[in-house]
Amino acid sequence: MIKRILPLIVILVMATLGWLIYSNPPEVHRGKPPQPARINVDTQTIAAAPYRVMIESYGRIRPRTQSTLQPQVSGEVVWLAADFRAGGFFEKGEELIRLDSRDYAAEVAQAEASVISARQQLAEEQARADQAAADWERLGNSGQAPALVLRKPQLASARASLASAEAVLAKARLNLERTRIRAPYAGRVLEKSVDLGQVVSSNTTLAEIYAVDYLEVRLPLQSRDLGFVDLPEEYRFDQTGGTQPRVELISDLVQREVWSGRIVQTEGAIDATSRQLHVLAQLDDPYGEKAVDRVPLKVGQYVTARIEGREIPDAIVIPNRAIYQGSYVYRVENGVLQRQPIRIDWQNETEALIGEGLEPGDELVLTSLGQVISGTPVKIRGAAKPESEQPSEGPAVQGQRRAAGEQP
Repeated sequence: MIKRILPLIVILVMATLGWLIYSNPPEVHRGKPPQPARINVDTQTIAAAPYRVMIESYGRIRPRTQSTLQPQVSGEVVWLAADFRAGGFFEKGEELIRLDSRDYAAEVAQAEASVISARQQLAEEQARADQAAADWERLGNSGQAPALVLRKPQLASARASLASAEAVLAKARLNLERTRIRAPYAGRVLEKSVDLGQVVSSNTTLAEIYAVDYLEVRLPLQSRDLGFVDLPEEYRFDQTGGTQPRVELISDLVQREVWSGRIVQTEGAIDATSRQLHVLAQLDDPYGEKAVDRVPLKVGQYVTARIEGREIPDAIVIPNRAIYQGSYVYRVENGVLQRQPIRIDWQNETEALIGEGLEPGDELVLTSLGQVISGTPVKIRGAAKPESEQPSEGPAVQGQRRAAGEQP
């Protein structure tokens, strides 16, 4: 009996389960399709604005006037000025070195005696000439007396002897004066080469000195910079010099110091080695009032120069880090990257002046990307996420929200 009923029970159970499954189908919760991966980037909105080109260069400080101090007479050094040492300052006409002058003083005395003797001889000859003229007239001679009778040759010889003696005296006094060696200009001692007790001659180097009214720096300019600065140029029939742009000389010898000067000269040839044009920057009165409480510039010191160039009225300037291979950049358009070729008109170490390729309003990508193809989706950092990018909620989260009485 049980064997007959068992198949019916199995059939009934299977039918009941089938009805339950059919009447209670499982719910399927489908999430939104995943969004393609986006690169986070920083951007800069391009804007045109006036831009002053500042051309950077470098050079070495040198004096405009430098001299080798040498004596014009020989003698023993018997006195030196207190400031006659390397780095010491002196004023124009100040006595720096004194040589033994006794021999030259004796020569002056001898020359003075010779002048007195020559004057006496001239006076005697003048008296003889006057007496000869009087005797000619007293004897009743008619006509002009001969030159020999009037002693004119002897008188001329006496005058010449006096002139020669006076010249010797002037030279002796000049040599005596030259034993006191004076500064030809206000300057500074670069190197001292003599000391007390040393016997010097006219070819002995006493010191290297330089003037302190100006200092100069020879600055190289690259060819790309020449079109963005107005340089002083001289022509055959116009040597006024033209514009003299301002220049900042930056010294880092002890601490950062900035000195203001100007470009005063442009050289007339391209340097054969560097293929660059050099200009001359001049700094006025570097040791005067402007140097108070500052570290003075040193001759031979290297400085960095920033030359004031032209002002570009509507310039587009971007950082160098946004430029790839010097020829293109990336910009964002409608949420995707676009590779944009550009032309660089001028560039320094940090930024570039763009001639073509970018327009005001473009979103320039500043993030380093490497090799990325155009059309890659990107997201600008700090921008609000689009609704399509909001994360979808799974069934478990939705069930919890229903239990709490919230709307999904």
